[in-house]
Amino acid sequence: MHRILGIDYGEKRVGLALSDPMKIIASPFNTIPNNPELITDIQSIIKEKEVEIVVVGLPKGMKGQVTAQTEKVNRFVEMLIDNNIKVELIDERLTSVSAEKALIEQGIKTGHNKGLIDQTAAAIILQQYLDSQKR
Repeated sequence: MHRILGIDYGEKRVGLALSDPMKIIASPFNTIPNNPELITDIQSIIKEKEVEIVVVGLPKGMKGQVTAQTEKVNRFVEMLIDNNIKVELIDERLTSVSAEKALIEQGIKTGHNKGLIDQTAAAIILQQYLDSQKR
């Protein structure tokens, strides 16, 4: 059985989450640097973890408008598609805020742990996608 990879794309770091093989539960997986090797790193993870689909959070403004970050994510998605990676997009408004709140509720300090926030945001994005597929 294959997994689904969730991605919270950021300019400095990229948060990653993986589904379980049954595609029911999303879990934070890793944070990788956003550098020239990003696509190669993602391809390696896809191969190693037997990923069939990549779900990328698409940031929009609160009224659904396209922002500068939306454009950056769209360019990233185009690079994934150009490398024969199957991509699904999901609205990610407020996922980073939700991720930080969830970590604080667990007693985890978030000030110096931005990578954990990114991973948790990716897990929220992926879980939203997984839940939408059950309907």
